[in-house]
Amino acid sequence: MRTGVPYITTWSSEQPLPITVIQRPGSGIGYADEILSDRDENGVLWQRIASQPGRGRPQFGQVHSLRQRRVMRQLLCGICAGPPDHTDQGVLWLLRDYRDDWTDWPSGMGATEPPVCLPCARHSIRACPALRRGYVAVRVGHSAIAGVYGTRYQPGHPSPAAVANILVALDNPTIRWTRAAQLVRELRDCTIVNW
Repeated sequence: MRTGVPYITTWSSEQPLPITVIQRPGSGIGYADEILSDRDENGVLWQRIASQPGRGRPQFGQVHSLRQRRVMRQLLCGICAGPPDHTDQGVLWLLRDYRDDWTDWPSGMGATEPPVCLPCARHSIRACPALRRGYVAVRVGHSAIAGVYGTRYQPGHPSPAAVANILVALDNPTIRWTRAAQLVRELRDCTIVNW
């Protein structure tokens, strides 16, 4: 973490780029001026945002979609973008503590938070307000890209209307009506570890 700012943090100079969301007959939503890089290899439409890391002020708590997508796809530390900590038990994740949500939590959970390396994990525990409220260190034996977090649209006239922010699986037909902002990995073979 060169700047003291997590890699995935949005900076004040990084504003969403102007877009016009349109309905594509039989195939959900798109952009009026859509280009090849607006969609990923799964055909998912992604939000457009400027990329100017280090310019302006960090917007802590706001995730930059392109950088989050990069670290989740390549399984890198979300703080420094280097390799995450890895042992025989798996890759290290720091998660908000939701153990009361279901048996075997977080196995099966869809995570938008990237993994971390040990130095960044130690720093984050002290610096991140969300983690200071409670966190769990988890070793994840397997994580697969499973979906996206983004804005769901519905048909409308004269243009589709944004209706909700949702997590949606890649194989769910709703994904054609979703403008993605973050990549989601499903966590499996999880072990809660003590520090």
